[in-house]
Amino acid sequence: MGTKTVRLDEDVYERIRSQKREGETFSEAIERLTGDYTLMDFADEFADEEGGRWDEHKEAIEAAEEAQQEEMDELHGER
Repeated sequence: MGTKTVRLDEDVYERIRSQKREGETFSEAIERLTGDYTLMDFADEFADEEGGRWDEHKEAIEAAEEAQQEEMDELHGER
């Protein structure tokens, strides 16, 4: 695997450096910080309703909202 030299603004460099784990190279840190599931990946799932996982996500969101509401009701003595 080859290497490339890149220029970073100082503020970008500092943000990456502050997120870098002990013993981790900058390349490893950048891969970890940028290589995961992104908001664009999430949006792409919903762009195509037939191929997307909308129903699965919608059910999970609704279940989480319901659980949160139940917890709030308990805290307020409504149940």
